Amino acid sequence: MEAARPPATAGKFVVVGGGIAGVTCAEQLATQFPSEDILLITASPVIKAVTNFKQISKILEEFDVEEQSSTMLEKRFPNIKVIESGVKRLKSEEHCIVTEDGNQHVYKKLCLCAGAKPKLICEGNPYVLGIRDTDSAQEFQKHLTKAKRIMIIGNGGIALELVYEIEGCEVIWAIKDKAIGNTFFDAGAAEFLTSKLIAEKPEAKIAQKRTRYTTEGRKKEARSKSKADNVGSALGPDWHEGLNLKGTKEFSHKIHLETMCEVKKIYLQDEFRILKKKSFTFPRDPKSVTTDTEMWPVYVELTNEKIYGCDFIVSATGVTPNVDPFLHGNSFNLGEDGGLKVDDHMHTSLPDVYAAGDICTASWQLSPVWQQMRLWTQARQMGWYAAKCMAAASLGDSIDMDFSFELFAHVTKFFNYKVVLLGKYNAQGLGSDHELMLRCTKGQEYIKVVMQNGRMMGAVLIGETDLEETFENLILNQMNLSSYGEDLLDPNIDIEDYFD
Repeated sequence: MEAARPPATAGKFVVVGGGIAGVTCAEQLATQFPSEDILLITASPVIKAVTNFKQISKILEEFDVEEQSSTMLEKRFPNIKVIESGVKRLKSEEHCIVTEDGNQHVYKKLCLCAGAKPKLICEGNPYVLGIRDTDSAQEFQKHLTKAKRIMIIGNGGIALELVYEIEGCEVIWAIKDKAIGNTFFDAGAAEFLTSKLIAEKPEAKIAQKRTRYTTEGRKKEARSKSKADNVGSALGPDWHEGLNLKGTKEFSHKIHLETMCEVKKIYLQDEFRILKKKSFTFPRDPKSVTTDTEMWPVYVELTNEKIYGCDFIVSATGVTPNVDPFLHGNSFNLGEDGGLKVDDHMHTSLPDVYAAGDICTASWQLSPVWQQMRLWTQARQMGWYAAKCMAAASLGDSIDMDFSFELFAHVTKFFNYKVVLLGKYNAQGLGSDHELMLRCTKGQEYIKVVMQNGRMMGAVLIGETDLEETFENLILNQMNLSSYGEDLLDPNIDIEDYFD
């Protein structure tokens, strides 16, 4: 017979996960309930904290992320108690979470913020690296110092940055789309940025200021333990800062792009030799394809029949929500992407269990100009809002949906350009019923606006355009702009004056 469930008042607020969502959630709960202990359970010895937070406009925000020891968090919030342990299982019937160290923690409200893990193109191959967190980024740098040629598989933010930052090493980049950066850009914006890939990079590195990674000299045993489970927190836009991404050869950029293809098979050297397969050299001249005489540790066969040898493969093909430890014995509703479904109060399908960040799938009636993307900004917003909802529920208050879910708004950097994405910036889900307006100054700025029935639905701004606030307002208030026609993007018309 199961033990009777303890009264809910016996439990605490418990948050699982030391990434942006979990830490933001715990901090917010600690602020709202200064006399209660808030438990933060994290498998890694470092947590990710938001610093230098700046609200750029109504919805756009910028912040730095700092890796800190959990003791720093406990100093800032004396009522947060960090438990450094993985989760063994969740007994939702009993309102209890069991950690790997054997302890049981009874909760009154629980928020799961365990993030996501990289989808690896193949598990357990020593030549395939996934880049998701600081440890894997450093591992990657170590491999790169000895590399003459690498292959990058994937088309998200990390793949884009990698290709731009790597020097002195041949890069073969395989993507399943027609153009680069598909999650962020259409072909036009990709083209605008690609010209920067081909140009030689300026030597002067622009000082970055978003992330300070401080993993050196940490508890080694804790790192090797967490490494096994791939549980590190996600990287953000400046993750390659402070890493020296140079291969063995003396040149800046050598990139060959293979589009519309995926990995068919991976061969190790011996297998490749026995099968007497042939691989291609790095394509210098698109017309002549020659057989590679050099032997490589690993070979990749693509679905377009081409085979290339390389020193190692970087798998940057997105993430899967990290739900495994919580599913056993619990009947969570899961989204199509494998995340825990949450409603408009970040509540999962189980009583008193909330979720935020990469682990969850937004399953409420979404605003027509918002979509979920597994990004730092959304992790922060969801973690903050989940804490507000947990607090309201436990006090019996009602709470309105947070404003940040009205409009998708994200600011980042690619190839040293400022990039702002607003609303349905790629016409996501609008079908063929929309038109695009463009303004592009090569090497300087790229502006794309997505219009539907005379109303602005989304925008991509690359470069210092200063249009983000105006466009944010135009998308939010859904004003009919038909009468402006192409003037909307005329550089000689100061659009801000129109719509202040």
